[in-house]
Amino acid sequence: MSASLQEDEAAALLATEAAALDGYFSETPLSPTPTYPILDTSFTTAIIITNLPRVNSTKLDKLVKVITKLVSRIGTLASTDDFSGVYLPIDSESDSTFGFAIVEYASVEEARQAVEVLEGYKFDKNHSLNVIPYQRAQELESVDSTAEYVEPQPEPFRERPNVSAWLEDPIQRDQFVLREGKETIVKWSDGKTEPVVDYDGSREKEAGVAWCEYYTHWSPNGSYLATLVPSKGVILWGGQNFEKIARFPAPGVEFVVFSPQENYVLTCNNRRDDPNSIKVFSIQSGKLLRAFPLYPKDFLPEGMTPEQIPPPAFQWSHDDSYLARMGRDLISIYETPTMKLLDKRSLITDGIHEFQFSPKANILAYWAPDHGNAPAHVDLIELPTRTKLRQKNLFNVTKCSMVWQNDGEYLGVKVTRHTKSKKTLYNNLELFRLNEPGVPVEMLEIKDAVMAFAWEPSGHRFAMIHAENPTSTKVDVSFYDMMKKVEADSKKKSKGNKTTLSKTVGKQEATEIAEINKIETLSGKQCNCLFWSPAGHNIILASLGESASGTLEFYDVTNKSLTVKEHYRANNVLWDPSGRTVATVVSQPMGGGHFKFAMDNGYILWSFQGRQLHQESFENFYQLAWRPREKLLTRSETANVLKNLKKYEKQFDAADKERKRAEYLEKTTEKRALRSRFRERMAELREFKLRQKAARDELNGGDDFDDENNYITKEYHVENVLSTKEEVVY
Repeated sequence: MSASLQEDEAAALLATEAAALDGYFSETPLSPTPTYPILDTSFTTAIIITNLPRVNSTKLDKLVKVITKLVSRIGTLASTDDFSGVYLPIDSESDSTFGFAIVEYASVEEARQAVEVLEGYKFDKNHSLNVIPYQRAQELESVDSTAEYVEPQPEPFRERPNVSAWLEDPIQRDQFVLREGKETIVKWSDGKTEPVVDYDGSREKEAGVAWCEYYTHWSPNGSYLATLVPSKGVILWGGQNFEKIARFPAPGVEFVVFSPQENYVLTCNNRRDDPNSIKVFSIQSGKLLRAFPLYPKDFLPEGMTPEQIPPPAFQWSHDDSYLARMGRDLISIYETPTMKLLDKRSLITDGIHEFQFSPKANILAYWAPDHGNAPAHVDLIELPTRTKLRQKNLFNVTKCSMVWQNDGEYLGVKVTRHTKSKKTLYNNLELFRLNEPGVPVEMLEIKDAVMAFAWEPSGHRFAMIHAENPTSTKVDVSFYDMMKKVEADSKKKSKGNKTTLSKTVGKQEATEIAEINKIETLSGKQCNCLFWSPAGHNIILASLGESASGTLEFYDVTNKSLTVKEHYRANNVLWDPSGRTVATVVSQPMGGGHFKFAMDNGYILWSFQGRQLHQESFENFYQLAWRPREKLLTRSETANVLKNLKKYEKQFDAADKERKRAEYLEKTTEKRALRSRFRERMAELREFKLRQKAARDELNGGDDFDDENNYITKEYHVENVLSTKEEVVY
């Protein structure tokens, strides 16, 4: 068959197929220009690693493998068929690398973490890595190196308000803030008279802005008041007139956590979908130091949702040096102010369930349940060395809860144990003595269920609520002392090498040894919470909650005196920093309709002895918070003041009399002014009458009606019987 014939047949076949598809072809002209996806030029997932060794092409593959192994530990590399995720450019002329590498990760968060972890990493004995984001390199590239350097002008000095001005109050009053309705009010309280308004946001009201729309938070030493405005963030106020000091952008913020020394503030919006849900700011500079997601990476176990497990909380160390958060089998400890991981690695803690910082030292306590062949244990870790100070192994553990004494001298761990059958639960307390060599631990066995445990502030005593049945309405409250008093004669008979404290009272020497002893037990009480006074000695046994009775028992542990009061539906008890006044509160949460609280919302102020001082009710009441104050006296100085208290009584009494006199004069100022004007008017009238005497006598025919000698005085006695009563006596 000839070629022309074949071509004719192929053309006929094509024409037949085209006729069959007639009507199915689009009339839109074909565009030969291809459509590509938008090129991402941001390079937010890329980093540049500098100060790498310079090698020739023969050693290039080996160096790439080492770098790839290092960077892949941090996150997933953005590798493709023709790109491994690591690129080392090489100089073709010298056949050597330039000493830097470009690394691309799969996510922005992994790239940010790589910058933090690899910065300063010791690659070998001669090279420590420097790491910057790729975007930073682009910014540096755009800088004109030939331009003359112009030194930036510093901002003009602006004096900050005196945040300690409130401590200069001449009568040493305390302050508290109220959130009721749409109002936020700061009041003075002296523990004797009714509270007085200090500031109610009047300046902001005149400007048409709200100084608070959500909850408020005082800083640990009372220097700042943080008000939350969810649409904007956190605003700090301070000084004598509550001036605005700083504002931190944190949209949707729900709570803040100040560092103990007031250098930093942490904000949280509780949003699971926000990679910057938690932010840490410097209070002095106002800069954002670092942001975190609500949950650490790989924190949630498989099959568990965020609704089932609350996010782990960040905790500050006592001196602001560290910020830590629990992760999965680890604790991430960040140094301030760089907010980088301590030693560039987390603290491995297999199975950790809870941790807490000591309130007075860089000591971290955590507990973990049994894991594999290892029993449950409580560990004390010293930072930054990560030295394990003490480990206490526990067996048959169901749950633990830790409570530090506020001076960091003791750590109490309430351990809930189970029998081998796991049908019966019982409690015991593990009590750590941090100030003694080797950190000895004493175990206190409790047959009952322990519902509450609380240390006396700055003291050696603690209290706990316990009952045979945890649902009992009648419970027992027991008091214990970590130091046992012994007589001078029996000191030699004490066993062991226990720490002793000696006190001289008169001519006798009282000695205390480090041994736990029971003080007393109060039986048949209706309470579920314990609240020690910040000054010690006094404690409130409270029955709080909707179904509780609202009973308040003011108990003096030292003098054994008890006063019983009641605040129906109270759900919180708050002591002022001095221990003079305590507030009991019925409050409702923000948001939603909580009409059941409307009839009882409000607060009552009591003296530490249980005497009611003031009561106020509101339709919508959300919060009462006392302003903290820094404790300046040591325990020995406080004891010395109490010992010589009678010496100061005359000063206190004189000050009280002067204060009452000033209050009386202030209250009667208007009354005394009216009395003075009345007396002046009467004097004017008497003088006017005296001037008219001559004319008046002349009109009366010379008789002086003002002379009493011209009158005859007669006295009459009239008796009226008001009532009579007749009694018959046999």
